[in-house]
Amino acid sequence: MTATLVDSHCHLDRLDLGRHEGSLDHALAAAQEAGVGHFLCVSIDADNLHTVCELAQHYPQVSCSVGIHPNEHDGEELGVEQLVAFAQPDYVVAIGETGLDYFRSEGDLEWQRDRFRRHIAAAREIGKPLIIHMREATEDTLRILGEENARDVGGVMHCFVDSWDTAQAAMDMNFAISFSGIVTFKSATELQDVARRVPLDRMLVETDSPYLAPVPFRGKSNEPAWVRYVAEFIARLRGMEFEELARITTENYFRMFGEKK
Repeated sequence: MTATLVDSHCHLDRLDLGRHEGSLDHALAAAQEAGVGHFLCVSIDADNLHTVCELAQHYPQVSCSVGIHPNEHDGEELGVEQLVAFAQPDYVVAIGETGLDYFRSEGDLEWQRDRFRRHIAAAREIGKPLIIHMREATEDTLRILGEENARDVGGVMHCFVDSWDTAQAAMDMNFAISFSGIVTFKSATELQDVARRVPLDRMLVETDSPYLAPVPFRGKSNEPAWVRYVAEFIARLRGMEFEELARITTENYFRMFGEKK
């Protein structure tokens, strides 16, 4: 099958490889067979940052990001200069994932907001887009993106699950909207409405694997090949051909992240 899709957000270093003879090579080959030709492997902490960079250097079809997830608080903290230094190579295409998550963390979360601001500053300094994680923190996330002039670099609202008004506000600040397997869930009616309405040139698709497997695999460990199910579902929602949605979201990815096909 011709590779037409990009998994714009996955964690290849965390995949359950049991279905693929314990080999990432086999998992990527399965994704290729499903029509997925490129992968953005996203960093979540200072330790796995090195791992995702090594994967991007080893596999030509893999790019990576550098950043610390908002819920990570036990490992090394990275300042603006460190983030910029790690983000210098061409295979590093974004800063993140970063943002705010008030669902998993409790108490005074000013440390999350400070980290978020540092990531935005690093993205602006190096001129690479942001990958934003936002959970139960919509107001503060959008406020900080505005205060820190994040529109200068833009990026993607990863695994978007919010309202149409929030999607519009994010797009007004130069951010694309990325849909994960959650959009395929029967209960996700509001999100499905957003997926119908987002302009096609502002849309990406992702797995967030090994998390959030789409229907019909919900509850299983996710994998990059299954981004096809996300794209097929959205194409049906919008009454368009899958091949056309795949082509557009792939073009969007390479344009937004400044990569060459």
